[in-house]
Amino acid sequence: MSRTGGPAARPVSPSSWSPSSGSASPGSPSSASSSLCAARRARELAATVDGPVVDVLVVGLGATGAGAALDAAARGLSVVAVDAHDLAFGTSRWSSKLIHGGLRYLASAQWDVAHESAVERGVLMERTAPHLVGAQPFVLPLTALLSRRRAALAWAGLRAGDALRLTARTARATLPAPRRLSAVETRHLAPALRADGLRGGLLSWDGRLTDDARLVTALARTAAAHGALILTRVRALELTGSGARVRDELTGREGHIRARAVINASGVWASDLVDGIRIRPSRGTHLVLRSEHLGPLPAGLHIPVPGESNRFVLVLPQGDGRVYVGLTDEPVEGGVPDVPEAPESDIGFLLDVLGSVLDVPVHREDVVGAFAGLRPLLDTSADSGTAAGTADISRRHAVLTAPDGVVTVVGGKLTTYRRMAEDAVDAAVAARRLMAGPSPTASLPLVGAASPHTLGGVRAPQRLVRRYGTEAAAVHALGESDARLREPVVPGHPVTRAELLWAVRHEGALDPADLLDRRTRIGLVPHDRAAALEVVREMSLEVLGEDLGAGFGEVTGAGTGVEPGEI
Repeated sequence: MSRTGGPAARPVSPSSWSPSSGSASPGSPSSASSSLCAARRARELAATVDGPVVDVLVVGLGATGAGAALDAAARGLSVVAVDAHDLAFGTSRWSSKLIHGGLRYLASAQWDVAHESAVERGVLMERTAPHLVGAQPFVLPLTALLSRRRAALAWAGLRAGDALRLTARTARATLPAPRRLSAVETRHLAPALRADGLRGGLLSWDGRLTDDARLVTALARTAAAHGALILTRVRALELTGSGARVRDELTGREGHIRARAVINASGVWASDLVDGIRIRPSRGTHLVLRSEHLGPLPAGLHIPVPGESNRFVLVLPQGDGRVYVGLTDEPVEGGVPDVPEAPESDIGFLLDVLGSVLDVPVHREDVVGAFAGLRPLLDTSADSGTAAGTADISRRHAVLTAPDGVVTVVGGKLTTYRRMAEDAVDAAVAARRLMAGPSPTASLPLVGAASPHTLGGVRAPQRLVRRYGTEAAAVHALGESDARLREPVVPGHPVTRAELLWAVRHEGALDPADLLDRRTRIGLVPHDRAAALEVVREMSLEVLGEDLGAGFGEVTGAGTGVEPGEI
């Protein structure tokens, strides 16, 4: 269905902010590519601030904001998307790296949320990002902590989840059926489990992201390929229905971006920009362990939380020598920090639950890293007259239109980012009567996506294929062309120097924190991050050079919100 009454989309042209190097219009072949870099940012920032009116301004470049930029651009609208920091700087890099099918929401009778989650999981796994999202097996160990009645309910839930997969039309080949396991089979999939009292297990499957921040990067690059201008380090100081006053965080210069429609997708910071939005953040904490502490893990684990009927701690092998253990769901009071900390109380809780099923317990000194993210849950307690814990707040998303026309999208979760983005753009198109058709993003492959058959033919290591898809061969070729680039960034971690160079040239990395904390996940372990900073310093002088742009030599991470050893 098309909307009428607004002007047709048109490219943005350079303004008086333009640097002497000039600029390219979004319709030109050079800017129509997906590659993001410092030079492209400078050109497009100059073309946008104090320049012509664009159709849609998106504030926030997490999964939902990047998804909204892609959705609007794919409909033929001119789009500018800004973020005060980097791609996936906020909530979208602190998830469990899972694409859930909605099983949890079945248990709380949120049928619509469960079905939406299952549908969006299938979209990612089979159409838009099969290179980034694959099937992850999980084992729920049946121990004395899980009564036979609770085990029966869990099995019924897994069967219901499989029926949900069927209603979402996700193929059986994509997600195998759940099944019961003997005690021997359970120990084979999770040897670290305590054998005493283990009576078997339940095997299930869900979607698993290679890396949540990589999904956001792919979204942003795909949006850029459709003409969207992706501008990181640009802070929205003030929002109105006709645009924003912004500041370039690299230079301090201020100006205005004018737009016919404005979408606020700034997550837990949404209420800072639009009055009347009530966010109740929930903190989710994860631990990072070395793989040797748990031994071989062909499958992840669902560990029941003692005393709670429908809450589990997840153990998630990452395939890079690390294992994540999470997550908590605790309300956050007071101000919202740029980078939340993982409190010792959360770390102790997760270790206690993990120790309840392991043969050899994991101790505090075995935790090599920890991270916490904030979910931007919509606070409805004033409407309902209750003050439920954040674990009980619905994960439904909401699209709210302010009196001046600013559209805010809040709530939801990573799995349903695409639907959230579509709904936000629908609202903006309707409010401003823009000329745009329906969203095409349910069938629009992201950068690097291809069928499993095509991906199987990519001439590159499988680890790179799982991270870069069809671009893996090009990343691999960088290492083949220069022996220095084949070297790992830090011992014991598979990321190579070639991947850092790729991130600078094509993925919009502007400083070391972008490289270590978002384009790769080296920075999740402070010890590894400190060692990697030395490599980045060396590369900035010897290899990266002209690709980096001014300011990259500041390798401490200052100004990014993350310092070495802070996580």
